[in-house]
Amino acid sequence: MALTHFDGKGDAHMVDVSDKAVTSRIATAEGHITMAQETFDIISEGRAKKGDVLSVARLAGIMGAKKTPDLIPLCHPLPVTKVAVELTLEPDLPGVRVEATVKTTGQTGVEMEALTAVSTAALTVYDMAKAVDKAMEIGGIRVILKDGGKSGRYEA
Repeated sequence: MALTHFDGKGDAHMVDVSDKAVTSRIATAEGHITMAQETFDIISEGRAKKGDVLSVARLAGIMGAKKTPDLIPLCHPLPVTKVAVELTLEPDLPGVRVEATVKTTGQTGVEMEALTAVSTAALTVYDMAKAVDKAMEIGGIRVILKDGGKSGRYEA
């Protein structure tokens, strides 16, 4: 299978989607941020100096999804119709699990928007808690669901 973001000469280009059908598309991505137990306690008890970490990170994830074509050079600007970002405190990590679902009706999928939402939300958790824990680790970011379009459904 060939990479679609390169032309016949090997130069990067934006894929032409003008002949693709407009269909309902959805993508869900996940990831997590692990942290020290003390940091987890500060976030879960609402004691972070910068405010409500999970609420701010949720909004950041939504904004990140909407800004994806500004950040990823070859992404198409899409009419995003829904972005849902869930942040779940996970004592076993300890840390926060992030899941983002993005929907559109368009000619190309929203996997990059879902991945950007998760990444932005996790980065925001880091930003809001870095004063007490610079060793936090972001990981596991991946697409877990994609549906719509010619390639059909994918589930991890």
